[in-house]
Amino acid sequence: MERIPLLDLKAQYRSLKSQIDQAVLAVLESQRFILGPNVKAFEQEAEQFLGTRHVIACASGSDALELALRALGIGSKHEVVVPAFTFAASAMQVSRVGAEPVFADIEPDTFNLDPMRLSQHLTSRTKAMMPVHLFGCPVDMEPVLALAKQRELYIIEDAAQAIGATYHGAAVGTLGHIGCFSFYPSKNLGAYGDGGMLVTNDDVLADELRLLRNHGQTDRYTSETIGTNSRLDEIQAAVLRIKLQHLRAWTTARRSIARRYNELLRDVKDVRAPGELPHAEHVFYVYTIRVKNRRRDALRQYLDQRGIDTSVYYPVPLHLQRAYLYQERKRGDLPECEQACEEVLSLPIYPELTDAQVERIAGEITSFLGK
Repeated sequence: MERIPLLDLKAQYRSLKSQIDQAVLAVLESQRFILGPNVKAFEQEAEQFLGTRHVIACASGSDALELALRALGIGSKHEVVVPAFTFAASAMQVSRVGAEPVFADIEPDTFNLDPMRLSQHLTSRTKAMMPVHLFGCPVDMEPVLALAKQRELYIIEDAAQAIGATYHGAAVGTLGHIGCFSFYPSKNLGAYGDGGMLVTNDDVLADELRLLRNHGQTDRYTSETIGTNSRLDEIQAAVLRIKLQHLRAWTTARRSIARRYNELLRDVKDVRAPGELPHAEHVFYVYTIRVKNRRRDALRQYLDQRGIDTSVYYPVPLHLQRAYLYQERKRGDLPECEQACEEVLSLPIYPELTDAQVERIAGEITSFLGK
């Protein structure tokens, strides 16, 4: 039986091949590769898509986080609250600017920051909070924003996995001071290499971010501030412009597949489907179930033997990673993060996944775990 991959980028490319090939060839023929017309056009199109005043394209989602931190003046002696259950870049970019990530626990249904526990992590050194819209699921932002306003803190939204997700009708990434996105190839809107962008409704921050991404330059060879080289290149922008036209349809397909998984797995023993807030729209970058009673690894091995790829995002919470052992956190400090790492299993989900494949995956899970 044909193997079902976790992600099938080849299928996506086949459906767009003529458009993408033509767009890339046009860039090659123009010989304009850095901050050219495709980058500018993509920024404008992304502004319209998200409903934001400013989009600043950059070299990666990780760079976007670091640029955001620097633009807000966050550095040594500052703390930033970050979930411990997320990709390492969320915390490491905080460390790279000299600040300290303060790890917080999550809400078990959405895998996102638990707003009710945030205040316990705030100190006189706290400068910002970084809600991560993990797996494409929006954070419950109202209490986060209220706390930030009360304590005069910045909000940097890590929306790397959540382009197109909405909260009360507004695009995630546009709710805080700065939103950060990734175009890593596997993302719902993926480039053919690294790429990222920042979004903000603040004109002053937008100007600062544009300086920071390009050596602090206002004009060629004239640097007004200390910046870096973090520019989205023309080829990636050309590819992203093509894909952006299809993103809403792809999101609709992902949500339909997720609903089908929910239906098929509803009564399966030891399986808990991913949660979604009633006033938010999840875009399912990944479809992640929880497998209870320590059966996750055995199920994953069984599915692999049955020709179905899965993944574990993420096996170790950040507060227990070697990179952050100096903080002297211990197992049991953030119990929801730790339990999630023991139970999560991500199943294949992408617009080209057929209903027959979804039924096969769910059927194999049911066969192994029972009802």
